[in-house]
Amino acid sequence: MNMQHTVWGWVFLCLWLAACATSPTGRSQLVLMPEDQLVQMGWQAFEQIKQKEPVETDPAVNAYVRCVVDALTRDLGGQWDVVVFRSDQVNAFALPGGHIGVYTGLLRVAENQHQLAAVIGHEIGHVLARHSNERMSQQFAVQQGLSLIQAIANPGSATGQLAMAALGLGAQVGILLPYSRIQESEADLIGLELMARAGFDPREAVALWRNMDRAGKAAPPEWLSTHPSHETRIREIEAYLPRVMPLYQQARAQGRNPRCRPPARR
Repeated sequence: MNMQHTVWGWVFLCLWLAACATSPTGRSQLVLMPEDQLVQMGWQAFEQIKQKEPVETDPAVNAYVRCVVDALTRDLGGQWDVVVFRSDQVNAFALPGGHIGVYTGLLRVAENQHQLAAVIGHEIGHVLARHSNERMSQQFAVQQGLSLIQAIANPGSATGQLAMAALGLGAQVGILLPYSRIQESEADLIGLELMARAGFDPREAVALWRNMDRAGKAAPPEWLSTHPSHETRIREIEAYLPRVMPLYQQARAQGRNPRCRPPARR
């Protein structure tokens, strides 16, 4: 076993020993950042976005999005700050600290309240699972590992430089990207559970991603992407449905029937 393999072994051992947190689905996580620091960073990022992006002022649009968020977060507690941005981006996000942004372009692809809930629930799932903390912790751990290898190897040689470049790519493709896909799938499951408990129909998440597929642009191969392909995502959501449909049926029996009215299409 060469020195680089030995060092990587120690790096992975340290990561395993430090993975003391657990996600809502029971997955072990590496979480190194103080949560209050993540909350502060989330607030700062949200303020910067609000300064750069035009904010939607249409009361009907804002009321629609707020209605969906309120239903999703009813049992979560806390304050959820919601801003709709006037942009053609087909996107939404949620940040640590309870900040949610929705772009009006998404409203042209998410055709009803259930499909919008699938997207926003997914983004809230990232926050509940502390994925921002986990991603930053992974980046820190990998960078520390590469720095250690660089200190041991001979970075001045052509071979050493090639090795470092290869290790950097290997870390990106072999560790960070696949782990991001795990987080995306986990957020899908958490989001489905949130929308089901709120009374939104989880089956509409399949229709949403078919809409996304039709509206999307050419994507890189899945193994080079931080997100599962639309086909993979649809298959996984369909596999999750037997798990979340009883939650949806129970919510409906309890009278949870959101009536969020989409604004007139423009």
